[in-house]
Amino acid sequence: MNIIEIKNLKKYFGEVKAVDDITFNVEKGEFFAFLGVNGAGKSTTISILCGEQKRTGGSVIVDGKDIDEAPAEIGKKLGVVFQNSVLDRSLSVRDNLKYRAALYRIYGKEFEDRLRELTALFGLKELLKRPVGKLSGGQRRRVDIARALVHSPEILILDEPTTGLDPQTRKSVWETVNAIRKVRGITVFLTTHYMEEAADADRVVILDGGKILADATPLELKNRYTGDFINLYGGKETEVRALGLAYEKVGEAVRIEVENTAAATELILKHPQLFTDYEIEKGKMDDVFLNVTGKRTE
Repeated sequence: MNIIEIKNLKKYFGEVKAVDDITFNVEKGEFFAFLGVNGAGKSTTISILCGEQKRTGGSVIVDGKDIDEAPAEIGKKLGVVFQNSVLDRSLSVRDNLKYRAALYRIYGKEFEDRLRELTALFGLKELLKRPVGKLSGGQRRRVDIARALVHSPEILILDEPTTGLDPQTRKSVWETVNAIRKVRGITVFLTTHYMEEAADADRVVILDGGKILADATPLELKNRYTGDFINLYGGKETEVRALGLAYEKVGEAVRIEVENTAAATELILKHPQLFTDYEIEKGKMDDVFLNVTGKRTE
């Protein structure tokens, strides 16, 4: 069942086609990833979906409701984490969540119950009384996500949620998101230019110049747009060169490019004396993106 249906969506700013006639669906409970470099049209699509921008053309349906006909009802189904935090840095974590809840008429015991649930889910117990301005980047991101979920939405939209965060903090953010999906079964709509953040998605759409260039699962995209690689350890480069295949030195390994897993298996069985210490590796989402768009990620 589709919870989001976007058909022939367009958003033009004069001659600039920020979103240029795109069509895609998101299934209920799916982890959906919208990939593209900055300026690809990701955030513009999100803004239209959230009712912040008017579209030039096309239709947007959320849980069976047209965004023009039921904007308030659709708004309650969405929880949004923007690239830049919208928390009030002078207020405590508790007050930020309390005032957000009040916008959805969540008060008193209902708020306390919701706060208790979010505190347990996000590990906020020691943070509730602290001003947001005193939190680390990772802690603020956890509160941002908790704020987006305070009204129990059905769809969590993450618009470039880890931009500017260090690798350890990014990992912490994703552990939190995965915990939410496991506990609530919520639909997650991610936009990012970090390709590997989409490696665990159920489905990936690659956007470039306002147009969709690819739409498939990560595995399908890797099989379609990249080959496999054999990382060979301890082999002689002269013997590898004699295979007549593309390769490169990567640290202590020689990385050999093959068409697919079947080709890798055939090569290994044909040259068992060479492949005594090796591993087979799928292409990365970065490889997919480069082959689809001709552009490198940032």
